[in-house]
Amino acid sequence: MFCKMNDMTEERQTDIQAVAAELKKLAEQLQAAGRMDLLLKAIGTPLIEELRIEAARAKLSRLHITSDFRFILTDYDEREIELQPVHKAVYLLFLAHPEGIEFKRLSNYRQELMRYYMATARWMDRQKMEESVDHLTNPLDNAINEKCSRIKKAFTDIMDDYCASYYIISSHTKRHINGSARIWYERLKVITLPRELVEFE
Repeated sequence: MFCKMNDMTEERQTDIQAVAAELKKLAEQLQAAGRMDLLLKAIGTPLIEELRIEAARAKLSRLHITSDFRFILTDYDEREIELQPVHKAVYLLFLAHPEGIEFKRLSNYRQELMRYYMATARWMDRQKMEESVDHLTNPLDNAINEKCSRIKKAFTDIMDDYCASYYIISSHTKRHINGSARIWYERLKVITLPRELVEFE
């Protein structure tokens, strides 16, 4: 029985490899014909994003967050991402919400953001932290954009833009259809790094 199961597994692997070879051949034919539109339609946008992540995975480092909130890129020679406590608090908030957050709704996450800030800056004055969080969660204030820009720079100083795009807080627009008449969009901010690459001490 065990030998038969192994044979079936090998046969299945051969079938999958044959499918992959055929898919490669068909993709090359569409590409040669200049019909990238049909190739895109056949593959579909969600699958393209998964393929993009898979292609980048070999180049992405694990992000190790220590008990004292140091951000270490384990596979980049233990390089540390140098950030101030407030930037770390913002990053931890978005890391905790892989579904994304709209900047205009940050006030809904005020208490959570404050908890992260208090954890990353235990020595700071509570009132100053409260004021900083008020700025960050105010939709009319530019503070959150400034913090995200600083976070982006911290990663792009260490890695190329393509890899950094997985670590930074970036834009993602989610389209919703309510019935057949109403279409609306969520302009989310997300960290797209696969969460299995995030390690907490």
